[in-house]
Amino acid sequence: MDYAALYQQKLTTAEEAVKLVKSGDWVDYGWCTNHPYTLDKALARRADELHDVKLRGGVTLWMPAVAEAENGHFIWHSWHCTGVDRKIIAAGKGFFSPMRYSELPRFYRDGNAKVDVAMIQVTPMDKHGNFSFALGASHLADMLAKAKKIVVEVNTNQPWVFGLTGTEINIKDVDFVVEGENPPVGALPPAAEPTDVDVAVANLVVPEIPNGACLQLGIGGMPNTIGSVLATSDLKDLSAHTEMYVDGFVDLALAGKITGRNKALDRGRQVYAFAAGTQKMYDYMDRNPDVMAAPVDYTNDVRVIAQIDNFISINNAIDCDLFGQVNAESAGVKHISGTGGQLDFCMGAYLSNGGKSFICMSSTVKGKDGTVKSRIVPTLTPGSIATDPRSCTQYVVTEYGMVNLKGLSTWERAEALISIAHPDFREELIAEAEKMHIWRRSSR
Repeated sequence: MDYAALYQQKLTTAEEAVKLVKSGDWVDYGWCTNHPYTLDKALARRADELHDVKLRGGVTLWMPAVAEAENGHFIWHSWHCTGVDRKIIAAGKGFFSPMRYSELPRFYRDGNAKVDVAMIQVTPMDKHGNFSFALGASHLADMLAKAKKIVVEVNTNQPWVFGLTGTEINIKDVDFVVEGENPPVGALPPAAEPTDVDVAVANLVVPEIPNGACLQLGIGGMPNTIGSVLATSDLKDLSAHTEMYVDGFVDLALAGKITGRNKALDRGRQVYAFAAGTQKMYDYMDRNPDVMAAPVDYTNDVRVIAQIDNFISINNAIDCDLFGQVNAESAGVKHISGTGGQLDFCMGAYLSNGGKSFICMSSTVKGKDGTVKSRIVPTLTPGSIATDPRSCTQYVVTEYGMVNLKGLSTWERAEALISIAHPDFREELIAEAEKMHIWRRSSR
């Protein structure tokens, strides 16, 4: 087949491609760094002639042009929120769609997720007629299989990443190709300098990680700091199997800590569902055989994770109550992020032979009004989401210590968690535990 000729047949302008969209349609923007850029702006210019167009995306790194239109034209639906998604929702222009990230491909295969038009960024086409999903394999193969029409926006800055089935699309399966404006790939800002709290937590977690361990790192200061500490440690032959690939893995790989030689699955490969970080990370990933993209129903499958020995899962939390329920996605009813893969990795790590799951957080947080609050709370604030139920939580870590909740009764859990709370809040927490009948006076 003459793929180059087929490419030219399907090549069009963004203005022509977005004419596929009709009022009432479901339009899918894919995921994170795959969100369209030039196509999005072209669609936004059609706002006055469209109404009730429902769009989907997730982990949004820049404000989409469609979000600037007046209410009623476009409605944003986010699978996982960033600050950008929160602003759209707060403006009354969108909603959050709750999910366990590992289930997202199935929502398209046999669930309620309709797709009239899909528009995503991809790499330039290779000689075999394939476009790589680059940094965002995620659920895109199943989403595109459900789409009635597919438009790909080529961005020459997107890195080509090798992967499993479900990480590329062929020109035969595309309706239109648009050569976009080639913006820089959506990036996260470089990690801030670690705080004393970040370092204290990292120094508690790292000694619990054995040689040959397989790592999953969440996003944020603490997981990145743990990655930095690991990079300067004596550990060796680590591997990576993660939902989100972040700069911490690059630092570990460049320091020679990641070899993957002890990994039962995908030996030698750093496996991920999507990636977002700095340009340094994108340059490292480009055509690097050590890095492997995979659909999220593989990376986040508890049954897959459990097959990898010494699996170490490291994630953040907003708060944790005295029963061991972990909230990592909302402040009361104010939505912040999403369940993502945290629950899957908590469960999978514990099922792994020698595996451990860590929930890491500072003991306190300062509100906008300057008030300091404890992150360890008697019960979750009404409206807050229990991302990890108490039965799944293993290690909880603050700068004041680390506790393992597995196998503990309610009073033992309360005692353990209060012991790692900020000292200024411990008496208050004890009093609340007594009211809830989960405190033994003798344990004081």
